Amino acid sequence: MTAQQPATGPGPRSNFIDGEWRPAPAGYPVVNPATEEAIALAPESGAQDVAEAIAAARAAQPGWAATRPADRAELLDRIADLVVKHADEFVPELQAETGATIRVASTMQLPVVADRFRRYARGALEPHELPLAPQPVTATPLAAGGLTNAVAARRPVGVVGCITSYNFPIVNLAGKLAPALAMGNTVVAKPAPQDPLACLRLGEIFREAGAPPGIFNVVTGSGPETGEALVASPDVDMVSFTGSTAVGQAIASAAGGTMKRLLMELGGKGAAIVLDDADLAKAIPAIGSTWAFHSGQICTAPTRVLVHRSRYEELVAGLAKFADRLPLGDPLDPSTVIGPVISETHRARVRGYVDEALAAGAVDHARPRELPSRGWFVAPSLLTGVTPESRIVREEVFGPVVVVLPFDGGDDEAVALANQSDFGLYDYVFSADAGRAYALAGRLRTGNVGINTVGRHPETPFGGFKQSGIGRDGGSYGLHAYSELQSVVWPS
Repeated sequence: MTAQQPATGPGPRSNFIDGEWRPAPAGYPVVNPATEEAIALAPESGAQDVAEAIAAARAAQPGWAATRPADRAELLDRIADLVVKHADEFVPELQAETGATIRVASTMQLPVVADRFRRYARGALEPHELPLAPQPVTATPLAAGGLTNAVAARRPVGVVGCITSYNFPIVNLAGKLAPALAMGNTVVAKPAPQDPLACLRLGEIFREAGAPPGIFNVVTGSGPETGEALVASPDVDMVSFTGSTAVGQAIASAAGGTMKRLLMELGGKGAAIVLDDADLAKAIPAIGSTWAFHSGQICTAPTRVLVHRSRYEELVAGLAKFADRLPLGDPLDPSTVIGPVISETHRARVRGYVDEALAAGAVDHARPRELPSRGWFVAPSLLTGVTPESRIVREEVFGPVVVVLPFDGGDDEAVALANQSDFGLYDYVFSADAGRAYALAGRLRTGNVGINTVGRHPETPFGGFKQSGIGRDGGSYGLHAYSELQSVVWPS
């Protein structure tokens, strides 16, 4: 391996710092969740590596902020084109490190990366100054009176530390990196330890695109030390994090000492409210996406189903049928829908939740599956006989597990059950009456609500209430998230 090229097989990987590949002191194995085999070594970064990456970002930031928005846009567009050009290199590596099915890796991961860079190429050209109407101001001991003018201008935050999730590593990074760069910030990225390879490979795309050195840097590590060093640095102005609520709380505590700006998308326990008039032909596949999409490793998944008693048996039977026909196995087989979860530790965690619920009297309506002899696979579970207080109902499992609870009353009871959660990221309402569903949505303590769909609108503000996070990104809101507002005032 040379200092200029990312490794393509086993061997210590290099961090991407200041536009160069810099070998780390050691490496750690990245393991394919479907085969349990190491596919490469990622850099085991130390405090010095993190400091060098931050220094490079700090040095590059003033020049990048001064770059014309049109030039920033052109660079982001070139990066998008190169991501597509190099898809044959990205997709196999991305699939192998995440364990995603080949369908998800090729259609739901890499194309979204290019889309996000293109979206924020346009975002770089959006107006970032809001003129305010002139105001007559009377004289004071501070200044003469007169007609005063002002603008509210969005300015770059500075150096942004981006700590990303393992379920969609490069997609998540692109959603942070592209708007941050569009606004004139520079970035130090710390990918999730389980699957950092595609995020590292993105460094070579930046080199090929002719990006100024230092505007994008990547450091990796198998433990929390790399991320902790990034958060602790006084030269990092903002932390953007996607991951668990527990880690988010630790980041918030550490970042408070230097008053860092925070954008955090944390855990979720999505409630799917199925009302008495719901169209189950829409509700069942939407809820079933918990099993059918990346083995339930989705923070927005409708994992907690609250169904009116009159539709309970019909819905459970339909969900069981849906789960039972989903192919599980080799993620490289195009017909496979359910692949492995990310790690052996996570498999044990998901199974632990299910086993605890079954021991307490829950019933699993999904048929038993014969699992592959290798790989970290978890069969789908559809659990009933649980209570609102049970752990599997209250805590984020992050796997192919759906729990169903009936309610007997009206919309008030459904809202009360949904809002019992400590989380508030994404809830869903299924009803034939759009007005009723919309009114109910307004009472849910959650950042996002889908009505009769789990589809998304790419321009909406995305984020959570309660313990599901701080701030919003997505669309133009992403540009706002990576900027500070500055008021500029002058006399007529």
